[in-house]
Amino acid sequence: MSFLRGSANYVWCTTSVLGKGATGAVFQGVNRHTGEPVAVKTFNQLSHMRPHEVQMREFEVLKKVNHDSIVKLLAIEEDQEGRGKVIVMELCTGGSLFNILDDPENSHGLEEGEFILVLSHLAAGMKHLRDNNLVHRDLKPGNIMKFIDVDGSTIYKLTDFGAARELQDDQQFMSLYGTEEYLHPDMYERAVLRKPVGKTFGARVDLWSIGVTLYHVATGQLPFRPYGGRRNKETMYHITTEKAPGVISGVQTSENGPIEWCTDLPETCQLSLGLRKLVTPLLAGLLEVDPQRMWNFERFFQEVTMILGRKVAHVFLVNKVQPLTIYMDPEHRYEELQYLICEQTDMNPDNQLLLYDSKHLNDVVALDQPASSYPSTSPRTPIVLFSKQDDDVTLTLPESPAVKFGSFPALVSVEHDAAVGKSMCSVGHAVKRKIDYFSKCVHLIEYSVLMFIEVIVQELTSLKNRMGHVQALTSAVSDRFSQLVANHRRFLMLTQMCGDNQETFTQPLRERLEDFVNNKVDSEKAVRESLNAIVPVVSQLYERVVSGAQLRRQWQQVRNDAATVERAPNKASTYVNKMRESWQHLLRDRAARTLTFNDEQFHLLEKMKMKETAKSLETLLASVTATLHHTTDNLADWCKVAKVQRVQTEIEKADVEKHEVLLASFQATLGDTEDSYHHTLSELLAAIKDRKLQDDARLQTEIQESGDDKTLKKSNEAKDNQKSKKEDINKAKVKLSLQEMCEAQEEVMKLLEENGTIIKRFQRLTALTNPAADGQ
Repeated sequence: MSFLRGSANYVWCTTSVLGKGATGAVFQGVNRHTGEPVAVKTFNQLSHMRPHEVQMREFEVLKKVNHDSIVKLLAIEEDQEGRGKVIVMELCTGGSLFNILDDPENSHGLEEGEFILVLSHLAAGMKHLRDNNLVHRDLKPGNIMKFIDVDGSTIYKLTDFGAARELQDDQQFMSLYGTEEYLHPDMYERAVLRKPVGKTFGARVDLWSIGVTLYHVATGQLPFRPYGGRRNKETMYHITTEKAPGVISGVQTSENGPIEWCTDLPETCQLSLGLRKLVTPLLAGLLEVDPQRMWNFERFFQEVTMILGRKVAHVFLVNKVQPLTIYMDPEHRYEELQYLICEQTDMNPDNQLLLYDSKHLNDVVALDQPASSYPSTSPRTPIVLFSKQDDDVTLTLPESPAVKFGSFPALVSVEHDAAVGKSMCSVGHAVKRKIDYFSKCVHLIEYSVLMFIEVIVQELTSLKNRMGHVQALTSAVSDRFSQLVANHRRFLMLTQMCGDNQETFTQPLRERLEDFVNNKVDSEKAVRESLNAIVPVVSQLYERVVSGAQLRRQWQQVRNDAATVERAPNKASTYVNKMRESWQHLLRDRAARTLTFNDEQFHLLEKMKMKETAKSLETLLASVTATLHHTTDNLADWCKVAKVQRVQTEIEKADVEKHEVLLASFQATLGDTEDSYHHTLSELLAAIKDRKLQDDARLQTEIQESGDDKTLKKSNEAKDNQKSKKEDINKAKVKLSLQEMCEAQEEVMKLLEENGTIIKRFQRLTALTNPAADGQ
């Protein structure tokens, strides 16, 4: 008997079965001319008994659709043996989603990235159907195929349109199709319970099937599970129709027992908390029986678009050793990111220290920058989150499925051994995920510690440079004030030499000059004392953390076993693959039903290998777990020291900022004091000049009057000549003193102007070389 069958352009083998259904089967075949592998759907006798228009409906639907998320129709040809038409489609080598979920690796659902792909492609395929007014009516994981493109990318595609038909949004249908676990409760009541209800059904029944499918993909389990499964049909109907709004699962764990309702996805699923918060409302909307609350397709497509459009930010919370996944709206800003982090961690935004790329995150992204333009993160290169206040470190592990391996019976039972082997593989994958997670946590601890060290080293280096600029500026301002004091003392000395310090008419002006200088002495002293208090502390902190590498050395001293942990995921993969190989051997033995003596010995050997491999996995898990706990303890000790250095750095930064404010204030008032001093000095010199001129005029008058007195005796002439000489000497001294005072004033003014120019140049240089300080 030949197993080969064919059509005009294709040939297939009936032993290469890809899938079977009520009305036909799908086989793997090839193009006769190119050798291209294809999938060929044939129809059985039951299918041919359907009305002709129903038989033709699938062909018409396939001709009408054309989308990447729908299996592509290649041809519709006649079977050469006269068994009717066959449908030739592209081959999806990844198998059906049902088989993928049935694999032990996915017993708790698909991982997050793969779930997003299913959601995206399923929604895209369904939108294409609705745009063409088509309803599928048999949506389930078995009718979603995994296509692997030539570039290695994955596309999930809808297939099996045997139950599909055209249906407008406001149209109804009465015929029954679908798989009972995925049926809308109204259809379940009529198709499974066989109740003669006169209900009609709309296109939205596909939404219920999508909800059940997505829950299955996310968790590896059906959402509604009565005790006994399909045998307990009445309870199944009760669960789906009596659940409250918002409930997304109901499970009965014992016969006639209570229903365990749940409004959240189980902790054991592989989706992050961030994604679960978005998917749970989606499932609640899809799994709604009440027509008033039931979603429509437009709402479903909007919600999926919203989820897929989110910007994903990976964050690692150091204080709880906990990776987080944050789903941000593209228009979210920095404040919303902090709020979303707080939502998952209960850490107040003011207490969040966020680092990225060895910088503070708010130095990388602006506070008003939209999330869509944030830099990319990954699970191994996330944003690092430290608590500013709490230096305690607590290892927070996610809830995970039990990792206890089952045991084989002593006797050979191919059926039971295959089931136990599958269960052990499922546990093996769970152990591997734990090892991967723990290994990633150890890596992220190291990653976070080194980033923190780099950030604080940069901050202290910047602070030390800033301190150098502040020192130079403070010194320049102090020199400027010292010059003012020196010039003032010189002026006092000159006035004393001229004998003008006793003049009462200039006393108020001299006192005002003295006040100008004395009032700034205490301020200048406060500036110097402020600087002297900061400089040694900053220097010591810099020497300890930067030059002495205290934090780095302390971490290196306690860091150990990191290389071993890095290799652990690869070892776990090897062990799991060995277990799967043994399980595949047990599956082949189950298919053979009976074993020869030699086959039985090999069967026992594979069971033994699985048990030994399971022990190796358990040992590896224990080792990685111990390393993680040890690393966490070391991290807790290190964080206490790191917090002290960070707080000291922040204190010194604040002190430098206070000093800069104090210096700027002193500098501004010093300028005002200099202006006032120059103005008062000018007044004083002008007053002295006027007084001297008045004295000269009076003296000249007296000399003239004495010259006109002809009655003076000759004995007085000698005295007059002597007095005249003295007066000439005094006038010369006054002129010299005034000239010296003017020159001193000009010299003072010139020196102060030069000092002011130097200060301004230094300020410009400081602003150019230390922009960060200006920003602060």
